[in-house]
Amino acid sequence: MDIKRLMLAVVLPPAAVMNKEAGTIMLTGLLTVFGWVPGVVAALVMISREKSTENA
Repeated sequence: MDIKRLMLAVVLPPAAVMNKEAGTIMLTGLLTVFGWVPGVVAALVMISREKSTENA
């Protein structure tokens, strides 16, 4: 995984998924507003899912 995106996912989760659809960005932002940890988890899941589809 890209270390820059992982660090960005921890610091500012919506910015880490900026290359995704608008709904994904809004969902991650909403989860971050409700709590920092759900936003980080959502961003990390989106990043890992993207990497797994690239490898397949």
